[in-house]
Amino acid sequence: MVARILTRIVPAVAVGAAGLVAAQVLRAAHRPDLPTLDNQDPSGRFGDPSSPLLKVAAMGDSSVTAPGVLLDNSWSRRVARHLAEEYHVDLHSLAVGGSKAKDVIKTQLESAISYQPELVLLAVGANDALRGTPIKQFETSAEELLEALLPHTKAVLFAGVGDLGTIPRLSEPLRAMARMRGRAIDRAIARVCERYDRVVKADAWEHPSWAIFSEQPDEAFAADGFHASDEGHRIFAQQAISAIEDILHRL
Repeated sequence: MVARILTRIVPAVAVGAAGLVAAQVLRAAHRPDLPTLDNQDPSGRFGDPSSPLLKVAAMGDSSVTAPGVLLDNSWSRRVARHLAEEYHVDLHSLAVGGSKAKDVIKTQLESAISYQPELVLLAVGANDALRGTPIKQFETSAEELLEALLPHTKAVLFAGVGDLGTIPRLSEPLRAMARMRGRAIDRAIARVCERYDRVVKADAWEHPSWAIFSEQPDEAFAADGFHASDEGHRIFAQQAISAIEDILHRL
């Protein structure tokens, strides 16, 4: 009897928590005491034009559009410069700040397929975590996205979603729920990535470098107290490059 009750209560609590997170995030997003930072386009060409061309599509949310970050310090450009040691990299960003997984499918997927990249950098999930997308729904969308992309690219790097409870703009009661939601979305990403041998996931929790987000938030976050700073993007790039090493032989 208790087990039957819990199976009803736990999903209800999870849905309620997700809704509360979403409502509080909307309030936090409009704090008048903090600046609003513009999204950016990290697209560009990197490396020796005589080297083999490598087409890289960047898809996702504001972790790609890098508000408040010196553009050359954004993680996607750092990855592009790393790859440019061997290739002439054409980085083409399709990312839109605020995107959830279903938005990437609706507004970015078709253009990515048309571009026919050898490598896709995909960063999405944080907005799903913060805006209450059910975990199963997110996982289904992530799988749909990869199923559509893989026939048109050689490899996909899927960035993880880290500890959203460290975001300074969020109030303390909300941080615990944001942390749980971020962890759940990150695990969903891991499950999806494990189903495909041409997809790798970047670490977002385990490496010691992530500690800066909780221990030195002024260094890790941009002026808006929400998006990652230049230093935060350096860590994003570090983990992305580490993951990409596992799939470079497929490019």
